[in-house]
Amino acid sequence: MPNSVEQLSPTRVKLTVEIPFADLKPHLDRAYREIANQVQIPGFRKGKVPAMVIDQRFGRGLVLQEAINSVLPQAYGKALQEAKIVPLGEPDIDVTKLEDGEVVEFAAEVDIRPEFAIPDVSKIKVEVPALPDVDKEVDERVELLRERFATSVEVERAAKKGDLVTLDLVAAIDGEQIPNGTSEGVTYTIGSGGMLEGLDEAVTGLKAGGSKTFKSTLVGGEAEGQEADIEVTVTKVAKRELPKVDDDFAQLVSEFDTVAEMREDLAKSVERYAKVEQVSRARNQALEELVKLTEFEVPEGVLAAEVEARRQQITDQLARAGLTLEAYLARVDDEGRTPEEFWAKMDEQTVQGLKAQLILDKIAEDEDLPVEQDDLTQMLVRKAMENGSTPEEEAKHMVEHNHIAGWTQEIRRNKALDWLTGKVKIVDSNGEKVDSVPEVPEI
Repeated sequence: MPNSVEQLSPTRVKLTVEIPFADLKPHLDRAYREIANQVQIPGFRKGKVPAMVIDQRFGRGLVLQEAINSVLPQAYGKALQEAKIVPLGEPDIDVTKLEDGEVVEFAAEVDIRPEFAIPDVSKIKVEVPALPDVDKEVDERVELLRERFATSVEVERAAKKGDLVTLDLVAAIDGEQIPNGTSEGVTYTIGSGGMLEGLDEAVTGLKAGGSKTFKSTLVGGEAEGQEADIEVTVTKVAKRELPKVDDDFAQLVSEFDTVAEMREDLAKSVERYAKVEQVSRARNQALEELVKLTEFEVPEGVLAAEVEARRQQITDQLARAGLTLEAYLARVDDEGRTPEEFWAKMDEQTVQGLKAQLILDKIAEDEDLPVEQDDLTQMLVRKAMENGSTPEEEAKHMVEHNHIAGWTQEIRRNKALDWLTGKVKIVDSNGEKVDSVPEVPEI
């Protein structure tokens, strides 16, 4: 099967492949059999229709088309292997020659991974935050536990910061109550935020039965974004009593009998996750730095498809949330970006993401990083935990949806990122060396 390769650009090639009719004949015979089994022609039993009759009734061209479509994937794959080409995306294929009984020729244009070399990664240095003050972090976690198990006791005094108040709210614009602008029995902890701007100041100092009107911008409903007069009435004031940190508390909130044991376990957890976070940041930064140092062009066709897919995904997510891009940016974007600036940023991130994938694929190939059965098993277990299923269900899903190649590629990329992280220099903000594989205490 003579093949030729034409380099159309640094990231695109054209493969021209000849298929001798001897290689096409088994597929041609199968096409005749399949058509014979599908048609009913008077005078012939189903499945016993001669090829000559099929040609007369349906045309030789139909049978040739079926046979060529059948052989193309195998011939294309073999041509890629012989040319040692790494394709990116699906090819554009055209049959360029068809001489019945002699030869079939097709041309396949496909984007390919550009040629580039991985720079010396040992020169890359990344800095991550130093480990936190463990005792301070434990104190904060203990306080969160106290908050979670706090009790409320109704009081008759004026409300102050930290109190749990029960409120009735009425919103009006120009003296007219707005539709669905009334809420009753709302519970709120003064100072916690997350509700209406100005609410904390309005209810502080009010006793049960007290009311006050203040102005605030509405954050939901038909009048979202408009300024309204909010009348708030306090119906109940309760102080929050935090439990004492003693052995009884430790037994209530944990599996341990004493505060000392509980704090020791919390300290191990803080340190464990802090070290994992350090390495996670180091991995991301190392890859970002390597992308900056590695110069090559991303194939235009692959990039265009990825940009379109990313934009469509974001558009669909916004539509499901009932938001336009303008409304989303007005609500959550601190940089004040326009939609054009937002999309430009997304497109740049897409370029960097594609470059990162190609670099990791190149590392995996250069370093001959294997994917073993244990790697795939661990991935199935992890996906099962994430999806609330079983490894067996994930394996079935993988086979049914043809995810084997994609998941194998994901494993290789993770191994390549591990390799990269182990080669770069990692220091914390204090200048101390950080191990790329943290020693994780047993749970």
